[in-house]
Amino acid sequence: MTYFTFPEGFLWGGAIAANQTEGAYLEGGKGLTTVDIMPTGKNRWAIATGHVDSFKPIEGEYYPSHEAIDFYHRYKEDIALFAEMGFKALRISISWARIFPNGDDETPNEAGLQFYDDLFDELLKFGIQPVVTIAHFDVPLHLVEAYGSWKNRKLVEFFEKYATTIFKRYKDKVKYWMTFNEINMLLHLPFVGAGLVFKEGDDKLQIQYQAAHHQLVASSLAVKACHEIIPDAKIGCMLAGGATYPYTCHPDDVFRAMEKDRESYFFIDVQSRGEYPGYAKRFFKENNLTIKMEAGDEELLKKYTVDYIGFSYYGSRATSGDPEILKQITSGNVFASVENPYLEKSEWGWPIDAKGLRITANQLYDRYQKPLFIVENGLGAVDTVSPDGEVHDDYRIEYLRKHIIQMGEAIQDGVELIGYTSWGPIDLVSASTGEMKKRYGYIYVDKDNEGNGSLQRLKKRSFYWYKQVIESNGANLD
Repeated sequence: MTYFTFPEGFLWGGAIAANQTEGAYLEGGKGLTTVDIMPTGKNRWAIATGHVDSFKPIEGEYYPSHEAIDFYHRYKEDIALFAEMGFKALRISISWARIFPNGDDETPNEAGLQFYDDLFDELLKFGIQPVVTIAHFDVPLHLVEAYGSWKNRKLVEFFEKYATTIFKRYKDKVKYWMTFNEINMLLHLPFVGAGLVFKEGDDKLQIQYQAAHHQLVASSLAVKACHEIIPDAKIGCMLAGGATYPYTCHPDDVFRAMEKDRESYFFIDVQSRGEYPGYAKRFFKENNLTIKMEAGDEELLKKYTVDYIGFSYYGSRATSGDPEILKQITSGNVFASVENPYLEKSEWGWPIDAKGLRITANQLYDRYQKPLFIVENGLGAVDTVSPDGEVHDDYRIEYLRKHIIQMGEAIQDGVELIGYTSWGPIDLVSASTGEMKKRYGYIYVDKDNEGNGSLQRLKKRSFYWYKQVIESNGANLD
């Protein structure tokens, strides 16, 4: 069967993050980051939401980021595999603490800068465009301890220096940038998203939205610097996306669904439209929140908006205005949701909704009229190596096929789409749970949840399938 052929120059590829793949957590002069004190198991969730007892790794705990999948030492091998699939782009992140180990250092760490130089050179050798996220869930730990992380306005200054440093260094190698990964995650996993730690009696909402303002100002400053230093580059924002459906057509359900979407769109409204929306101002007033702004902040936000909207999509959500219905809420992909009876679920309870990708893309494009980039989408599943030495992940192929079809539909709807970098083209550490058994990749990595394994790479059936998808520019999905 022949499917829709994607536009010429469409960027097919995959997406990874430094903190979930690199390992080598203290090599090459790197400092500790927030993720380096997040263990697997029961303590991980408490830390992720901002309840941190120790700023040092604790003996007896297992910290998956310390080795991860050892991409730091194996990136050439892995990039060769991505090239074999025909990748046009690889979304990666730079670890802030590899460049400025403490975050507030006077001078950058040359070993860290050189690592990414070598990594980008390897990608470009194969014609793979680097798509670089500046901050992807790993704040230098010193900035959390000494300054309170993004609670503190000083972080804006440190981030601007970091961003400017990497723009100058990689201006000839990187043309696609994003400021903050899933910036709206600050509201759901505040330590993961922004290094926020809470103590007894804190006004969490006030802290979160003040930190959000600091990140939004920092994002605008990064856009400004990027356009000045690399005039031909594109710099975007990044949303944890997924449309929220009303549970019924009751107006209360419809309004609540709109409110839940706005909770996330708030960040992108500011980054893309350049000002705080009216609904946010009302929310601040009704919740007694005062956002402290410095002179010039509003002008900065207005003047330096993003070039495109990057977003992740794993599934839709549902909500209700009925308190009784809300008692049935389930947690999927961090976002609490009323269960949608029309959708299947993954092994981790995430709703599978391919058409929701088309809906979300249309909503975002209608709202912002800027190019979109789907920078995460994939299925986390338990994969096993069969006796024949193969990984038969037909369920992943089916998931991706359905989503790519809907992506093609969105383009035909008129949505301008830069590319598609599916999440975790190689198995990596799960951000939310720290697990390895929750696998996304086209490439299997021999490692388990306890850190055992050879780290050997093995092509899954989906590897060969995605290769033909890229070769045919989306026309062959069978």
